[in-house]
Amino acid sequence: MATNTLTVPGNLESLKAVRDFVKHAATEAQLDKQSSYRLVLSVDEIIANIVIHGYDEAGLRGDIEVGFTVSPEHLRIDVFDRAVPYDPNLHRTPDNLDDPLENRPIGGLGVYLARQGTDDFQYEHVDGRNHNTFIVKRPPTTSDD
Repeated sequence: MATNTLTVPGNLESLKAVRDFVKHAATEAQLDKQSSYRLVLSVDEIIANIVIHGYDEAGLRGDIEVGFTVSPEHLRIDVFDRAVPYDPNLHRTPDNLDDPLENRPIGGLGVYLARQGTDDFQYEHVDGRNHNTFIVKRPPTTSDD
């Protein structure tokens, strides 16, 4: 089982480094391109929300720690921050997904996309830190035995 971490400042300039880190994790886990893309988008959306709403709008500064663990069954991405506590799972699914874009308000899709891009998405607030967890199942391995 491999584990790696990345700590970046909680600002929008850090998003590229996080995307690259998650892409690396997806490669390590041998995810296909579609699963990798969806995972990167999921993590990107949540971290953008952490930066914009949890740090910037609250007048706070802080780091974001991103870690990954590859097991035989899945890839797990953990995101930790000390921004304003916010449980994305309390955000309801938009009820206007079939409406044309011009008829929908801006925003509201990030959390939905994060949940859709993973097999499991979890949140908890422990010891003053937000902890978002993204889990994607790995493809079955074949054995030549």
